Amino acid sequence: MKRIFDLVCSILILSIFLPFGLALSLLIMLESKGGVFYAQERIGRFGKPFMLLKFRSMRKDADKQGKLTVGMRDPRITRTGYFIRKFKLDEFPQFINVIKGEMSIVGPRPEVKEYVDLYTPEQREILNVRPGITDLASLEYFEENELLGKSDNPQKTYIEEIMPAKIELNKKYLANPTLLHDLQIMWKTFLKIIS
Repeated sequence: MKRIFDLVCSILILSIFLPFGLALSLLIMLESKGGVFYAQERIGRFGKPFMLLKFRSMRKDADKQGKLTVGMRDPRITRTGYFIRKFKLDEFPQFINVIKGEMSIVGPRPEVKEYVDLYTPEQREILNVRPGITDLASLEYFEENELLGKSDNPQKTYIEEIMPAKIELNKKYLANPTLLHDLQIMWKTFLKIIS
């Protein structure tokens, strides 16, 4: 049921978003060199890696300077990138990941391998489900970049404070993974974005 729901919703959302997505693609290409999309390896269900898609919001090869984005004024972010990040529009290509079966609309956000390698055996339980575009942790840490921007050591803050808290929220979600709960999280995510 969840898979059918994910497929129908993703196709519908991508169809509605297509004209806007084409306009964003043009702005991204005009502002800086590099492709429209940014693909980054993330760890998915059962620990299997996959390439997560986003609209490119940073300058080409910016990820070589670090995987964490520190604040919305990170100099690697383009002007178009600032706009699409503010309204979470960079995440829309992940509906393609959903259609491919690599992700779900709601589920624990997928991490990069270097952070997953730090998980305890208990924390790795969140890898038993498909990762999602949004989750309880995304709502709680909607302004995560800003939090990291205020830290003296963003990497340490993420690993020791933010990541464990997110995992606990994901475990809370896994205790009640119903379609109704998914709809509530999707609605709250929508409200967060438009507010």
